Amino acid sequence: MIARLDIKLSEVQPLVQRRVEVPLAVRLDKLHTIFQAIMGWENAHLYAFWRGDVYQSTAYIPPDSPDETLDGDFLLATEITLAEYMAQIPTRTFVYTYDFGDDWHHAVRVAVTDRKITATYPRLVSAVGRCPPEDIGGPSGYDGYLEAHEVDPKEVDIAALQDRLSRLFPFSL
Repeated sequence: MIARLDIKLSEVQPLVQRRVEVPLAVRLDKLHTIFQAIMGWENAHLYAFWRGDVYQSTAYIPPDSPDETLDGDFLLATEITLAEYMAQIPTRTFVYTYDFGDDWHHAVRVAVTDRKITATYPRLVSAVGRCPPEDIGGPSGYDGYLEAHEVDPKEVDIAALQDRLSRLFPFSL
């Protein structure tokens, strides 16, 4: 079965959003890698998947995360699939946080289809808006970045994002 994920970067304007299709059997650590590729992040920081309120609920994190950096209940992202994760979340929504310094929160909504795998997955379906650069201070830093630089925040190179995804996953998951 396939899941279509709508990912929206929270607290930034203009809108930064991606839609991607993945197999429900994908592990959360692989889903993190997919998110990095389609958003344009550089995979230079820690991450977490949150079932409830950010920093106040159980999270799934990478196995190499230093325990002392985060408080709360944490489980390993390498030990759960998206299907297992979604079985714990009746709302079909969760938060993916990347970079605990900049706190890039991504609101993720999941729609599950009964379609069989007939193409190469993961597959980027659509992309809106340029992702902020790394290490600029989070959403408020992005506002300052846009004021100081002549970049079009609405411009996104979908072909380049798909190419990154294809290089990371040259075969179907």
